[in-house]
Amino acid sequence: MIIDASPPPQPSRKRVPGRLLFALVLAVFAILLLPYLLTPLYRFVPAVSTPMVWRWMTGARVVHAYLPLDAMAPALPRLVVIAEDARFCTHNGVDLRELRAAILSADDVSELRGGSTITQQTVKNLFLWPGRSYLRKALEFPLALWMDFILPKHRILELYLNVVEWGPNGEFGAEAGARRAFGKSARDVAPREAALLAAVLPNPRRRNARVPGAGLRRLAGIYETRAAVAAGVDECFRSRR
Repeated sequence: MIIDASPPPQPSRKRVPGRLLFALVLAVFAILLLPYLLTPLYRFVPAVSTPMVWRWMTGARVVHAYLPLDAMAPALPRLVVIAEDARFCTHNGVDLRELRAAILSADDVSELRGGSTITQQTVKNLFLWPGRSYLRKALEFPLALWMDFILPKHRILELYLNVVEWGPNGEFGAEAGARRAFGKSARDVAPREAALLAAVLPNPRRRNARVPGAGLRRLAGIYETRAAVAAGVDECFRSRR
């Protein structure tokens, strides 16, 4: 009788890095997939943005009150669309025409201005991070197309108006922005006040609707003029009012 006294075979050390790599790839895939799974839920539930969550985690000030689109003054969503994404009702989440123009006028992604739709900005606020990079844009485009496919325009605009940063000290959403600027609800803002709020959006930390400078007043006037003559700009959300 022959007895094999050799030790039992040990797991190959080469398998451990392979398993770690597989787990890492799986975790990255899950993180990338999560926004696609969450998007349908935002048709029914209020949303919070990643900047809001970050400020909560770091103990910074957050002022936010969710307000349905139908409860806002009618001029506000219309003027925001005029200012931020005049083709909002006609594109599928990514405005290729505006994107091409923005790319042609920029030397690199860090200088890219314009071309970002309300849907793209909503995706960025809900799932991604501030700043400009090729990686963020690569993640943002398919998510914007998915959001536009899954959610009605009315809901996308409502989400955007409730999570966008609208002040220099943690004010998020139209309600917080209107109360900071005019001491009133977004339900009650006049068309001129709505135009000033819309003009603030590209840079709410440096532009102040409460004490607007000449440039901000001029920009608000341009948006009011455009809103008076723009046909169909609110077609996709006007019917819900």
